[in-house]
Amino acid sequence: MKAKGTNQMDKLHQQVIHRYHTLCNLLNLTDEDRLALLSPYGCASSVDMETRDLLDVCGALSRELDKRTEGVAIDKLRKRVMAAIGGWLAHEGKQGSIALIKAIACRATGYRSFNRIPRERLRNLIGLFNNKTKDATRVEELRALMELTPGNHQLAN
Repeated sequence: MKAKGTNQMDKLHQQVIHRYHTLCNLLNLTDEDRLALLSPYGCASSVDMETRDLLDVCGALSRELDKRTEGVAIDKLRKRVMAAIGGWLAHEGKQGSIALIKAIACRATGYRSFNRIPRERLRNLIGLFNNKTKDATRVEELRALMELTPGNHQLAN
């Protein structure tokens, strides 16, 4: 009989192994590079490592990947934020300039400079403004539907 929580730990270990291999592939690490990463832990394979040690290695690989892709990835996120806010402004019937879009992003996050907004906050803004646009569209569709059916002012649950 396995101890309680063992299945969860096994699942977590498998997820971390998968993350390790994904990061290694993204960084284009060779087999020799991978072996050099694991040798300080006395392992030749990621399967043999402790989950805690593997998490540490994944953290280091993730930071390295962030360093290598920082400029490209964050520029794409900034463009996506600008598109999301611009789409929301267009849906609201307002004219949006780049300066206005950047100002909205800064005001929403509390940062003084658009270029200082961190990656995770940019992702939040993309979701926020895309959801605002979708929600407003759905409300308009419901309003139009209710106008077509006079006398039925209750929505079904």
